[in-house]
Amino acid sequence: MKVIVGITGASGTVLGFRLLEKLRQAEGVETHLVMTRSAERTAWLEMGLRLAAFRDLAHHSHPIEEIGASLASGSFQTHGMVVAPCSIHSMSAIAHGITDNLLIRAADVVLKERRRLVLMVREMPFHLGHLRTMTALAEMGAVIAPPIPGFYGNPQTAMDLVDHCVDRVIDLLGIPNPGAKRWDGSTSR
Repeated sequence: MKVIVGITGASGTVLGFRLLEKLRQAEGVETHLVMTRSAERTAWLEMGLRLAAFRDLAHHSHPIEEIGASLASGSFQTHGMVVAPCSIHSMSAIAHGITDNLLIRAADVVLKERRRLVLMVREMPFHLGHLRTMTALAEMGAVIAPPIPGFYGNPQTAMDLVDHCVDRVIDLLGIPNPGAKRWDGSTSR
């Protein structure tokens, strides 16, 4: 099962990093990483990590300008794609088919082939233009999944909040994720 992981320059590169960590542990999952230059900068500012740290987690890494990469073709069979985090710039480019880099082209291919595209849109608050763009993407078949954590699991750390969001995305892809914390109906602490 091949999954494309796109990481853009929005705040929250930890989401993409943690997704790669968890997918690396998932049996039978092969990851393909595409990271924008802005994402590389944000990863350094937020996490002190270089591109190499992300590449080490992925099975394959593709340069953002490699528009002729396998991911740019519908004949390259994938299970789906997650953009984590997804900037408003990238979300808008995907919605309007502006395929000027591999991340946007890969997302466009996933949509046209009717595969699962999950966008972890990282912005707050949203204005009407953002919401209309999200609606257009949802109508095209994308899943809009902003990283909004649940608090019912009594998170103790910021990483607990990240894991909640990432686990939900893995669920959206239909990938078994036995380590995910699940609501069991209990209200006890």
